[in-house]
Amino acid sequence: MVKVLRHYLFHASILEEQQVNPLTSSLYLTEIGEVEVEEGSIWNVEGRAGSCLLAFCIKGEGFVLLLGEQIPISNDQYFIVPPGEGFKFYSELKTRSRFLFAGFSGVNSRQMTKEFALVRNLVPSVNNRVANREMLFDEIFNNLSKGYHNQNLEYIHFCFGHLLATFVYAYRTSDDLADELNPVVRRTIQFLERNLHQKLSLQQIAHEAGYSPTYLSTLFRKVTNYAPLSYFAHLKILKACEFLDYTRLKVKDISYRLGYSDPYYFTRDFKNKMGMSPRQYRNRIRG
Repeated sequence: MVKVLRHYLFHASILEEQQVNPLTSSLYLTEIGEVEVEEGSIWNVEGRAGSCLLAFCIKGEGFVLLLGEQIPISNDQYFIVPPGEGFKFYSELKTRSRFLFAGFSGVNSRQMTKEFALVRNLVPSVNNRVANREMLFDEIFNNLSKGYHNQNLEYIHFCFGHLLATFVYAYRTSDDLADELNPVVRRTIQFLERNLHQKLSLQQIAHEAGYSPTYLSTLFRKVTNYAPLSYFAHLKILKACEFLDYTRLKVKDISYRLGYSDPYYFTRDFKNKMGMSPRQYRNRIRG
């Protein structure tokens, strides 16, 4: 037996709006859900024309029949199914399994079908971009419950883009990506990573890079899609998540270590980016 715990399927009219919206047309959700597969049961998913499907195993084990191959799968593994293709998951006889899944489409989704239609591992490590994916799924579910108005939908699709990136780029280390970056941008990022404890200005960052603030901002945004200060802020929040996950440091101590002079401002910044306060994040992780 397969129990659907949560499921949102976007209507055709909503999908049509996302296809023409310049902010979401490159990558947008078509559905998202969570299922529980009882011991010895089969989860049979038919192919969705024009839509990829991400399936993330968060509990249990079994094997999946995908693209003609039978592949073992267990918790902390995932696969991406190309458009039009389905799969069957067979849960072990003594194990109840649970999956989070998301259907997605858009121009950028086509790049996912060439390389990721197989089971991949997610190894907990700072270097390979493993985030709290269940929290990101929950963030999307929680906002879907607030309705389908444009700004909410745009936020949801941006959240999903972040979520998908934590899967697609999980196997690529920082060293792998460093070789592909423009040398100026690479050095700038390394400078930012070394100075997470500082409060840097754009002028300071540009001076370190040896270019004008305008030129550096243009180049940095072209390569990373972020302005330098925005990228720096995101690095701080990622480091804050690491502190919250793996240490017992107080929130105010974390804020000072990340160059915030005001813990209340740090809390507001964290909540704006992560959708919950640092304490809520830590309590959620430790359950």
